Order: sequence, then C-alpha cells, then structure tokens
Amino acid sequence: MCGIAGLYLKKPELRSQLGKMFEPMLIEMTDRGPDSAGFAIYGDPVADDRIKVTLASDDENFDWKALDAALEKSLGCDVQTKVLANHAVLDTDAGERDLRNWLGENHPELRIVGSGHTVEIFKQVGLPRDVADQFGLGGMQGSHIIGHTRMATESAVTTAGSHPFATGQDLCLVHNGSLSNHNRLRRQLQREGIEFQTENDTEVAAGYMTWQLRNGLTLREVLTASLADLDGFYTFCVGTADGFAVLRDPIACKHAVLAETDDWVAMATEYRAIAPLPGADTARIWEPAPSKIYAWGDADIRVGQVQ
Repeated sequence: MCGIAGLYLKKPELRSQLGKMFEPMLIEMTDRGPDSAGFAIYGDPVADDRIKVTLASDDENFDWKALDAALEKSLGCDVQTKVLANHAVLDTDAGERDLRNWLGENHPELRIVGSGHTVEIFKQVGLPRDVADQFGLGGMQGSHIIGHTRMATESAVTTAGSHPFATGQDLCLVHNGSLSNHNRLRRQLQREGIEFQTENDTEVAAGYMTWQLRNGLTLREVLTASLADLDGFYTFCVGTADGFAVLRDPIACKHAVLAETDDWVAMATEYRAIAPLPGADTARIWEPAPSKIYAWGDADIRVGQVQ
C-alpha cells in the first residue's frame, strides 16, 4: 500500500506556490507510505545545450565541490551544482552519455536519480513530513510535481528503492500497486541492456517504459502497450516535461481520484490529499476509468537517445 499524488498548475502566476500547495498533499499520504517518500518537480529549465542531472549519495558528507572540479577538468565542461541534503542537481553543458560514463568509472557509489532539462528528483527514507523538510519542498517553485509515499511490500526500505523512478529525460514514474510478472520482465529487459539498481517492481515498470521509449514509441503508446505487458494491479502517474499522465490497470482496484479547476489539475490515491488545495470544494472530481490514459501536457512526445 502506497500513496501517490500529482499537481499541475495551469496558471504561471501560481508557480511560486507549487511546493507550498503540494507539501500537504504528500504529507496527507503518510499512513499509506511511512517508510520513504520522494517527489519530482518540474521548473527552472536549463538552456537547450545544457542538462540537469540529479545525483544522490549515501554519504551525507560527500564533497560535491570536489566532484564539480573533477568533472570540469576531466570533461572540459562547465558545471553548476545545487546541493540539497544528500542530493545534488548538476547543471552542465557536458554530454549526458559522457557524464554518465565518467560517474560510473569514477564515482560508482553515486546514484543518478533523474535527468533532463527541467526535472529535479528528490527521495529519501523517512516519514513524508521529514523528507519534505529535508529538501525544503514547501519553498520550491515550478509548473508541476508528482510524489510518492512508500510502504514497502516487494523490496527493502532504501533510498534507492524509493519513488520516483526515472524513465527517460524529464520523465519519471510513481506507482501504487504490485506487478506479478516483474521478475520475468526484469530478466527480459536486462537482455535488452536495461540496468537495475534495486529489486523494486516499480523500477521494472520504469525500465520497461525506458526500453519502449528508446524504441521510438510515444509515452501514450508506451502506456497503451503496458496494459498488455504488465501484469498486476497498479495506478501509474508519469511526470513529463510539461505535465503528467495517469493510468490504471484494467481491473482498477487501486484507489485513484482526479480533480480539476480553472487553476490546477490534481491526482491522488485518496481525495483527502486533494482536499487542502484552494478551490478543491468546487473542483470537478472523478475516478479515473480502467485502462484509460489521462494526460495533461504532451503524452505524444518521443524521447531521443542519450547524447
């Protein structure tokens, strides 16, 4: 049992309040996921010739300044770093493939949590309120955000096993449910070159989406294909560069609710996470239908190969 939530702001003037509006949503899902929490926030895009990469370290005293200097010297690039707790967001003009290769060779202990032009991903073991405080969620700005609170059932309670899981540039997944064919699918995806860091079934779903996107499918096509390829009970919320998409499995036994006003669109496992939002009492509220894709932003995007 886990909790998921998402918030998409329609009006740019509200973006300075995104973190403040979303924090109560995440905290409200604490009893559904007290083991760990995480969120992906979209805002402050970098230039087209740069990329943002979110890294995480288990060492709270990791020397991020030394990492900056080593990267600039080795790759001949510019790196600007924002450090939040044990995470760091690198803003760099290095090629992503070169950066990933260099990190794998020189700092295999670091985890690449996400990458793209706009997304930043933060996740940690602990109560959602503590995780929100640790990263300063309430003060963050952006256009949209998705989050997750985890009650571990399939794998260990670790930061690496927390959600969201990246599925491509500016794409990530949060999931409530359980996949029954994740072990077989994991082996299949490993033969296709997809790497995994945990035993989490959601990481397998994220890996499946990554593989399909690399094969040239749009996000909408990937979600449609997942209805046939992923066995189990699930509600997915996928964050994209300009919105998010929601999908429930054909049986739809995992809770989900959507709400929309002139100012925002919200989704959550339970309505009580949406209730604190301004205007929630007059919002259009509905339960997403089984096997139907709901998307705000462009779900027909294609994700290119890592350069």
